Amino acid sequence: MTGDLFSAEHGADEDDSEPSRSGSGGRPRRHAPLAVRMRPRSVDEVVGQQHLLDDGSPLRVLAEGAHGPAGASSVLLYGPPGTGKTTLAHVIARSPDRRFVELSAIRAGVKDVRTVMDRALEDRDLHGVTTVLFLDEIHRFNKAQQDALLPGVENGWVILVAATTENPSFSVIAPLLSRSLLVTLRPLTESDLDGLLDRALREPHGLDGAFILEDSARSHLLRMAGGDARRVLTTLEAAAAVASGRAGSDAEGPVRVAAADAEQAMDHAVQRYDRDGDQHYDIVSAFIKSLRGSDADAALHYLARMIVAGEDPRFIARRLVIAAGEEVGMADPSALQTAVAAAQSVQLIGMPEARILLAEATVHIATAPKSNASYQALDAAIADVRSGRGGAVPAHLRDSHYAGAERLGHGAGYRYAHDAEHHVVGQQYPPDELVGVDYYRPSTNGAERTVAERLARLRSIVRGD
Repeated sequence: MTGDLFSAEHGADEDDSEPSRSGSGGRPRRHAPLAVRMRPRSVDEVVGQQHLLDDGSPLRVLAEGAHGPAGASSVLLYGPPGTGKTTLAHVIARSPDRRFVELSAIRAGVKDVRTVMDRALEDRDLHGVTTVLFLDEIHRFNKAQQDALLPGVENGWVILVAATTENPSFSVIAPLLSRSLLVTLRPLTESDLDGLLDRALREPHGLDGAFILEDSARSHLLRMAGGDARRVLTTLEAAAAVASGRAGSDAEGPVRVAAADAEQAMDHAVQRYDRDGDQHYDIVSAFIKSLRGSDADAALHYLARMIVAGEDPRFIARRLVIAAGEEVGMADPSALQTAVAAAQSVQLIGMPEARILLAEATVHIATAPKSNASYQALDAAIADVRSGRGGAVPAHLRDSHYAGAERLGHGAGYRYAHDAEHHVVGQQYPPDELVGVDYYRPSTNGAERTVAERLARLRSIVRGD
């Protein structure tokens, strides 16, 4: 089982003096990337995620290979990149009597999954070896491929360790979810990453004391990493290389890594953002809720994150138009005009200049008085219609522009509003069942306060109160 569909396969009892091809047997050789060399070999070396690794926790029991009547559980690891999903899979595989297989979710098909299951069943029954199947990015598997995993997971032929950056509730089939332990990994804190930097600088399989990281360089790396352990180690390695080149071959003692070296290694922060993934929906949700909550600064922050990540400005503009109607409404009708103008400007001039108009619309909507009375009124009317409330249109409001309408009484008694004082007349407009029903209940915010006063007078005249 060594084709290109499998990025690693090894037993857990390999000689620690030599690395396995996956890097989880012994320590990888010096030419391996720093992030690979620093990969933990035990639960106690894992950085962060302590909420999942307390003594006696299911994940620690699984990683330590404890045996009991309940058996080992398959696990779904859900979290952003660089939080330790692959690391935990390798740690789990290192327990005695386990064989590790890593399957590519991008290239593998149903046949490949079944091949793994057949071999796993044979190893369990004939050799007493448990197979740990690591499947990265399980959300890329379609339903048929995920279905092929079910027999092995349900019958314990394999311990499935599946990792995903997408919400499993949407990307993993329900039967597989119900048969697996779902754990959520959190982004690493600066404190977690700070400790990891210290270990990488100090330990022999890391940089082995050959470099000193200046405080300003450390701050830059931590700030730019975005909670991603792999990113902070990769950037540290690049910054060390820059510092070595600057110091030259004649340098004596540890080389100092300065802020300029770190900035050259990474000059802008990592943006976790996938237009089809959780980050997209989470940031858009935060943007809209900040607009609704009248926090212009927070709304501008989320707008900036979308722009930097390359979000389609037309999508942002559409959300602003919706927010102007849904959140502001009649409290400031000009907010909708600003949002529509911004959307049209995005089409007309494009980025990067269109960001100016998006910012203007964002500030207008966030700082405007708020009212959702208009759309709540429509929702209430729709609910009545769907429940059967309504009835016939009053005869005097029916269309009378056809022969025979008079014989039916259509239009008879209709009063033309423009003939009356103030162009408002008293007559029945809704069906009989809905006379006197108030759908629209304006707020007292902004311009809607004036609307509320006028509406009360209008209802009094129209209804004859």
